[in-house]
Amino acid sequence: MRPLSFRLVLAGLSCLLAAWLASGCSDNAKPITPAPVASAPPAAAPAPAAVKPVSYHAAKYDPIHFKPAIEKATDQQCLACHAEVLKPSVRKTSPAGLPASTAKAWYQVTSTYQGEQDTFHRRHLETPLAKQVMNMRCTTCHEGNDPREEAPGSSTFDSGQQILRKMVNPETVCLKCHGKMNVEVMGLPGPWEQSKATFQNNCLLCHAGIRTTRHQVNYLNAKAIEELGAKPNGGDLCFGCHGGRSWYRTHYPYPRHAWPGMAADVPDWAKGRPTESEVRFISAAVAQTGDKK
Repeated sequence: MRPLSFRLVLAGLSCLLAAWLASGCSDNAKPITPAPVASAPPAAAPAPAAVKPVSYHAAKYDPIHFKPAIEKATDQQCLACHAEVLKPSVRKTSPAGLPASTAKAWYQVTSTYQGEQDTFHRRHLETPLAKQVMNMRCTTCHEGNDPREEAPGSSTFDSGQQILRKMVNPETVCLKCHGKMNVEVMGLPGPWEQSKATFQNNCLLCHAGIRTTRHQVNYLNAKAIEELGAKPNGGDLCFGCHGGRSWYRTHYPYPRHAWPGMAADVPDWAKGRPTESEVRFISAAVAQTGDKK
């Protein structure tokens, strides 16, 4: 038998010494008892799964933004995502520190607008005057738009009414109330601001018998408009939407609805004019009144 090497014997003795120390340095040492582990509390009920938000692109291409779905969209459906348009957000002061109350906005220049400056959508939907003389809805102006480039003919979403970089068609929507007064056709001696005193600031002096079928569209409150227009200085109300707040240098070619006693001959300036309002603007008015406007 070969003798064990010194290193192997030394390694064996080291292992025996380490085992003896780990056992408590004595053969009579008591084994270490681990501390009792506290019972874990009952598991809480799992939290309800969070509602997964709709992605921006999914909402952007929702059918409600295009025809034909947008034609039947309600204000509630639109405002579910666009509620911010009705929140007051006008600055009290300009970035330079000037109070807004010391300046007049362009839409405040007529006497019919009351109150402080307000936001675009609120002026058409929420102000006292808007609620009194108008029945505007989201789809009165918005007929859908091209979500890709907002340009005509850029995609299959184009409804044929797209205007470059605009959410509405100003020529067929905004111009109705923000066009220039057609002074020449009306035969006025000058702009209404200069002529209204001659006519007692009363448009009904002439229009009591001429073009009496008017305002019969679902985005206007015809009854309220006629009542306010008949009051003293009622011309201010009429002028507000017929030149007083114009931001176009052109006038809107209003449909020439027939009225009782209307002459059979059509003047040159009226040739080619439509004789009915757009169907989408007269359908609700017919349903409400029972009359064909």
